[in-house]
Amino acid sequence: MNRSKLTRIELRARRHARVRAKVNGTSERPRLAVHKSLTSMYAQIIDDSQKKTLVGLHSKNHGKDGDAGERKGKVATSFLLGLAIAKKAKEAGVSTVVFDRGGYPYHGRVKAFAEGAREGGLIF
Repeated sequence: MNRSKLTRIELRARRHARVRAKVNGTSERPRLAVHKSLTSMYAQIIDDSQKKTLVGLHSKNHGKDGDAGERKGKVATSFLLGLAIAKKAKEAGVSTVVFDRGGYPYHGRVKAFAEGAREGGLIF
């Protein structure tokens, strides 16, 4: 199919499928999946071998309090969500993960989320 005929959402789905072909979560290293919408961000830690979600958070509930440094707006919220999911993961006994960026480019909110998760103590 001609690339110019595909929508932005279809192109992201293709990129996500390429990422998912390589990234797989196990019980030793579950997958940290991220999804962003126009207004919010969602994050899950998933064990693909057992098909279970270990931890799941949404930015409307967990991205409000804390110090995000010089970040502002949605980028700051994403950073704080990364800190929150790292804290929840530690409580669930998860310390190392594989990062699934969901077909999104690694910059902006996705990068801020990853930095927050790393600062919170997750290893990936």
